[in-house]
Amino acid sequence: MKLLTVLLILALGLTLGVVYLKGRLFSFRSQEPSDYAELGPFISLKEHLNGPILSEGLIYGPNGRVANSFVARMEGSWDGDTGTLKEAFTYSNGKQQNRQWNLTIVDDTTFTATADDIIGVAKGKVSGATIRMDYTIVLTEEAGGHSLNVTDWLYMTESGVIMNRSEMRKFGIKVAELIATMRPQAEEEERREAAE
Repeated sequence: MKLLTVLLILALGLTLGVVYLKGRLFSFRSQEPSDYAELGPFISLKEHLNGPILSEGLIYGPNGRVANSFVARMEGSWDGDTGTLKEAFTYSNGKQQNRQWNLTIVDDTTFTATADDIIGVAKGKVSGATIRMDYTIVLTEEAGGHSLNVTDWLYMTESGVIMNRSEMRKFGIKVAELIATMRPQAEEEERREAAE
């Protein structure tokens, strides 16, 4: 009986160890900004998060299915090394949300950010064609009021479109994911006019 208990504990420990290593070495969370240091086109907070930006995205729930989609109109502005990114979301369920990021550039590769719905200060890193931010967001009461740990990546593409992917976790378990595009709004309007 003791041997069986020891074997079960060892098996459980090994399983948890494999799951942990898989999550840390072979997943979205295993990326580091240094992985993209030489990858271009190079992204700039002041240049690419400036002016009117149109964003469209999907939010996946814990079951991996699309739970909601959105269109967001954003407006970035900068005064020296401090900037704001105002966001006005319209969700497919009819809900609307306005929020604002307040950004501060610390040096060539790091920045901080605050918003009304995050706890403390987000830490950001710019590297090559990417931006990574880590923070804790508090969902609205309507969405459950949960605090979620977010890993937020922005990837600059050759065409100038930014692809945004975020993972939201509670107690280390992924509970939501967001995938979105961000493009200068003027360019998007020109593209639509040309298609008509």
